[in-house]
Amino acid sequence: MATLHQNGGARAAEDVNGNGNGHAAAPAAEWQFARAVKDGALAAAGDRMSIRAVRFKISASVDARDPRPVLPLAHGDPSTFPAFRTAAEAEAAVAAALRTGKLNCYPAGVGLPDARRALAKHLSSDLPYELSSDDIFLTAGGTQAIEVVISVLAQPGTNILLPRPGYPNYEARAALNNLEVRHFDLIPERGWEIDIDSLESIADKNTTAMVIINPNNPCGSVYTREHLAKVAEVARKLGILVIADEVYGNLVFGDSPFIPMGVFGHIAPVLTIGSLSKRWIVPGWRLGWVAACDPKKILQETKILTSITNFLNVSTDPATFIQGALPQILENTKEEFFKRIIGLLEETSEICYREIKDIKCITCPHKPEGEAEFISFGGDP
Repeated sequence: MATLHQNGGARAAEDVNGNGNGHAAAPAAEWQFARAVKDGALAAAGDRMSIRAVRFKISASVDARDPRPVLPLAHGDPSTFPAFRTAAEAEAAVAAALRTGKLNCYPAGVGLPDARRALAKHLSSDLPYELSSDDIFLTAGGTQAIEVVISVLAQPGTNILLPRPGYPNYEARAALNNLEVRHFDLIPERGWEIDIDSLESIADKNTTAMVIINPNNPCGSVYTREHLAKVAEVARKLGILVIADEVYGNLVFGDSPFIPMGVFGHIAPVLTIGSLSKRWIVPGWRLGWVAACDPKKILQETKILTSITNFLNVSTDPATFIQGALPQILENTKEEFFKRIIGLLEETSEICYREIKDIKCITCPHKPEGEAEFISFGGDP
């Protein structure tokens, strides 16, 4: 108990404990907000909310007195290792932006105009049409981009189609927004391709979108042009948009090149989620985006883009000086940097895959072609 002043101390102590003549504290169950929290999505989701929560729980269970080193196999941030330092050009761009003294202000909710224009130009180089700055919405990393898109689409009674296996943040964000989730399977025997035949059976008139992750997290697969075209055709038939999570875009080293889902935006509208975090290895810079790859302007006509703008106007922003550095980061980073990083990723992935094959209780159904890798446990150790 905290020390109380002598004058009135006894009475105060009694009141604090609820044993005096003052008002006793109500039991937790009687507070109205307690019910809201107890029954809320955050409390109900528990460890399903994020990989970070699972990692923390496992780390906390390690005996600190054990002298053996802990190998962080679930560590998903290569930026802590010297070999994966970001490009010198990116660091220089951020330093120069900060030194201008002009980027200490609040930005527009959707992002700085110059940054949006530069990103539109950068993304358009892989598309059969041109994006404009109006198609670009800057976010505080890919995580906020997921939050924005799911929140905008979540309406009473609607549902969304998510891949299984998948990235748990989509499940968590859907739960927080009371958005029903329906799963479609990825087929390991086909290189984790989407079970396209199942999409029509799980969708209905209340389905609003499907999520496709390419290059895939957690499976490490890269989808072919033909497979992506089939996905777009099914989305058009169902009347839903495609949320294309491409934060691992271009980090590929297999036989399949990375093809943006936006290439098929003329078939079905696409909201692409991306970020600097993975390709530039700067997750702490917290700069991501949502790009509307929709040459027929369906998302504009249906007010989806207006809703995204309105959401961002009452939300947080990526750091202004990071936004200010974006044009130079995109323009000045040399291809040699990307080749070196991909080479390192391919080498480490090959080592991991080779060693896993010799462990009887672990299987890796498909050799990874991107940064992520999925393994399963079973059988006799």
